Amino acid sequence: MKAVTYSRSSDAFKLSTLPVPELQSDYDVLVKVKAVALNPVDCKVNFWHTGVADMDDSFVGGLDVSGEIAAVGDSVTDWAVGDQILYHGNMYRKYGGFAEYALHDSRTLIQHPDVAIEYAAATPCAGWTAFRALTDKLNIHKSDSLFIAGASGGVGSFAVQLADNFGVNSIIVSCSARNREFVEDLGATDVIDYTQQDVFTEVMKLTDGKGVHSALDSVGGDNDILCASVLGFEGAMCELVRTVRPEQYPDAFAKGLSFHQLSLGSGHGHGDYGRNTLVRAGEVFSQFLANGHIRVPELNTLSIEDIPEALIQMRNQRTVGKLVALL
Repeated sequence: MKAVTYSRSSDAFKLSTLPVPELQSDYDVLVKVKAVALNPVDCKVNFWHTGVADMDDSFVGGLDVSGEIAAVGDSVTDWAVGDQILYHGNMYRKYGGFAEYALHDSRTLIQHPDVAIEYAAATPCAGWTAFRALTDKLNIHKSDSLFIAGASGGVGSFAVQLADNFGVNSIIVSCSARNREFVEDLGATDVIDYTQQDVFTEVMKLTDGKGVHSALDSVGGDNDILCASVLGFEGAMCELVRTVRPEQYPDAFAKGLSFHQLSLGSGHGHGDYGRNTLVRAGEVFSQFLANGHIRVPELNTLSIEDIPEALIQMRNQRTVGKLVALL
């Protein structure tokens, strides 16, 4: 089968020919890949590959897969050959979706939503993360104001739409001026150009000095400090890129702030509870998608042959929009 492999020794992606993988556990399914998304975590494998115990030059990445079940393990009872499915993969397994066939644990599959395969594949990593961050961590239903750092990115663009669907009155975001219309169209109520404006000052102006109830950092760097700084009394922040560091957040104790962090894929490694967090997020988010309440902005499709170069371009931050390979 065709597959895009990653070599740890040369830090390179290439198109290869591999045998179709065999089931590794009784809970596995073999998936005929129809569409697979490219995500930042896929191109930055050079930063996390040490966690893959059996990584060699046949390692295949690709976490977000739309496909059809081609074979099932002996303990798989809820799924059958021919079922159309969607999933967010386990980054520490080597048979990912950048190939004609992939392996996945059946216990974190969801039924394919009633949308085109490229739109379904574009959503798990970013969309399900945004959903879990807003609902499971920030309890956004009880919030009337939200600040999002990085609203024009994958997670941020879905978070803006979800917050709008959940009825958040004030959705304040930071992005560059060229993305203003884009995020406003998604539902942002106030847009701060972080390249020209002091974000903290502008948020305080917009909230009459009170700060926001909730904040989401989807960028990393020192944006966790910024997100914590713009919180009001007993506000809550969710960090998606790094470990939170409350000792660096101004007045964190005096304001009674709460801090959360989220790693979507860690659900694979924490038993039934962890796996169920993935399934629930996928099912609810996919319903939003199928009902037309959430859309995938700036979707671009490519072929499996294009994946190696596209991953390098993504690593160098030279891509625009969401990339999905059709197989």
